[in-house]
Amino acid sequence: MAKIKKAAVIGAGVMGAAIAGHLANVGISTYLLDIVPRDLTDEEKQDKKARNRLAQAGKDRLFKEKPSPLYSKEVAGLIKVGNLEDDFDQLSEVDWIVEAVIENLQIKRDLFERIEKVWKPGIIVSSNTSGISINQMVEGRSEEFKKHFLGTHFFNPPRYMKLLEIIPGHSTDKAIVQSMKAFAEEVLGKGVVLCKDTPNFIANRIGTYGLQVTLQAMEDLGLGPDEVDSVTGRAMGRPKSATFRTLDLVGLDTYVHVCNNVYENVNDPEEKAVFKVSPLLQKMVDNKWLGSKTGQGFYKKVKTDKGNEILALDPKTLEYRPRKKLKAPSLDQAKRGKTLADQLKALVYSNDTAGKLAWTITKKVLLYSAQHLEEIANDIVGIDQAMKWGFNWDLGPFEMWDAIGVEKSVARMREEGETIPKLVEDLLASGRTSFYQKEEGKVHAFHIGGKWKEVEEHEKVINLALLKEQGKVIKKNSGASLIDIGDDIACLEFHSPKQAIGAEIITMINYAVKEVSANYRGLVIGNQAPNFCVGANLMLMLMEAQDYNWPEIDLMVRQFQKAMGSLRYLDKPVVAAPFGMTLGGGVEVCLPADRIQAAAETYMGLVEVGVGLIPGGGGNKEMLIRWMEGVDPKDKVALQPMVNHVFMAIGQAKVSTSALDARKYKFLRPCDGITVNRDHLLYDAKQVALGLAKSGYKPPQPVQIPVVGETGYSLMKLAARELLLGGYITEHDYKIACKLAFVLAGGNVPEGTLVSEQYLLDLEREAFLSLIGEPKTQQRMQYMLAKGKPLRN
Repeated sequence: MAKIKKAAVIGAGVMGAAIAGHLANVGISTYLLDIVPRDLTDEEKQDKKARNRLAQAGKDRLFKEKPSPLYSKEVAGLIKVGNLEDDFDQLSEVDWIVEAVIENLQIKRDLFERIEKVWKPGIIVSSNTSGISINQMVEGRSEEFKKHFLGTHFFNPPRYMKLLEIIPGHSTDKAIVQSMKAFAEEVLGKGVVLCKDTPNFIANRIGTYGLQVTLQAMEDLGLGPDEVDSVTGRAMGRPKSATFRTLDLVGLDTYVHVCNNVYENVNDPEEKAVFKVSPLLQKMVDNKWLGSKTGQGFYKKVKTDKGNEILALDPKTLEYRPRKKLKAPSLDQAKRGKTLADQLKALVYSNDTAGKLAWTITKKVLLYSAQHLEEIANDIVGIDQAMKWGFNWDLGPFEMWDAIGVEKSVARMREEGETIPKLVEDLLASGRTSFYQKEEGKVHAFHIGGKWKEVEEHEKVINLALLKEQGKVIKKNSGASLIDIGDDIACLEFHSPKQAIGAEIITMINYAVKEVSANYRGLVIGNQAPNFCVGANLMLMLMEAQDYNWPEIDLMVRQFQKAMGSLRYLDKPVVAAPFGMTLGGGVEVCLPADRIQAAAETYMGLVEVGVGLIPGGGGNKEMLIRWMEGVDPKDKVALQPMVNHVFMAIGQAKVSTSALDARKYKFLRPCDGITVNRDHLLYDAKQVALGLAKSGYKPPQPVQIPVVGETGYSLMKLAARELLLGGYITEHDYKIACKLAFVLAGGNVPEGTLVSEQYLLDLEREAFLSLIGEPKTQQRMQYMLAKGKPLRN
């Protein structure tokens, strides 16, 4: 793996600054350089700050953009700004130089000529181009320079988009390609696809083609962008932003540039015709209707008497009108599909308008991908990964082909007069009917030349679905499974809807504790769903509350608390592996663990106040323990600030913006780890569990917790009262805050009293039961279930 401790990014535009931001996220000191502004006064020409103005503007923008390009504001301290005149020599001090300037071949060539004059052998140099030829950029450079040069195409925004296309040049050292691939996967957290030096590489080549044929289909069927987006979003396994909302986000001028890059660099007349920018698109660009950045594109947000409204463009009149969804039987049928394959079949094999649209787009993208496979990629896996990681498709083109049925779809394509690519003909001639096959628990993909090739998983990928197929399930129920992940480590996987915690999960936790204690070296708690856990089963709790079934709620809370205690005091190490949304009960599952190994993109928060409650599974107690670590119980002055931190974090439902940010709230401790590549998360968590086991693990002992008592309770109530009087919180918010303060203060005891964990759990449970009986709390719960956002009542 390439050892990169210091980097430089040249070009502080949107992409350049964001790349620098992500390098800082992972701890790499980075120079961010841009040109000296051309409009400086004579006085400013002597001022370094003025000369660095463009680079500084790029860095400053990182603090304003949403979602944030930074894991935390503090990481920006690793970015040092400069300019390409005063600081150019600094490039000789770094391990990696990333060029991210304007997409102009001559400007890039001139820059690399300058770079080579200060470059030292061993420094890796790359271009973030989205499609310009890698080989043409370094024509005239030395062979040694070319050996260290390659394309590294990040997708925007670099922090969140998984795909990194690496494009070797003719002379690039293969060892450097592999070392950069390993670095990108391990340190930057990327999914890497190796591409050939062809126009727009893989993802943008196929993605742009797909957008172009969608535009054409919209015009042919007489639809609007909003109607098309009704079909090309989640119904087809694509992002919610579908086609035209995505184009607005990307920027129509940027998109036109990408189209033109293919148009100008391919020779096939038919392919060229597809990439020709349509009159509609050109007219919008001429009008400066470029999408979100100019306030209007295919959609436009306007203020009305009812508030903000989003209008859609009528392609025929170029006027904006209220949005409308395409209504079609096939869309209704797709919604009822149990799997994405069911959804796709319902759409593409239907003859209504939605079906015709879906079939036309799908057919053309599949044929194009197969036809150009050998030209642009090394195998079908690379194309599928590029589209999933770069465009957030649920299935890549060849996976999609398998999902709708290769034989059936090809038969229809032939009927419609399409030429079937040789790759597909070879597949069917072999007697196989899908591009991917599972054999003996391993996946094989159909390869160029009619060969089958095993799809190799990264050594740090633990695939729970595959392990289940291999019979590694120890025990399962409807909410969770206990799986043997090797080396005598078990994994507790939640698979209830949204991984919400209910009776089945608690039952499985209790079983896992006994099983691991008897037969395993450690326990990892993790899964591979979109999110780790969104909390407790809110619907179940609300139904019991509306039925006044207080004994049942009391029992559920007791059982949850007891299960969390079992995890804390298990005689084998427990490692929680959270990622994505880790809220409420999801956090409470993590807090008792001996270690947390969190994905970098983990959003942790005890958010129960949003539904009118406080944490009920030990979250208050666990947070107090964390904040009280190292505090002298006799030092009453030191106790209150610690409790205030907990009170604010829970009372304001603070959610971390990343795993790094979670340290600020002590959801993560200094001993807990962070994994940037989520695909490696379970592997890393397993290694932590093994490490603890090998070091002679001993479970923690019960602790006595110092509390602030009546004095601290009064102070917290006073702070909440001031918020109420200032109009910042409602009466019900105040009631919740008082309940929370009473629990965190340890109730009516003297300041500095040492209390047991069970004592705090009892206070917590009583407060929880009291609040869930409140009508306004039940209103909040109902609203959250219906709308997915908190109600302020």
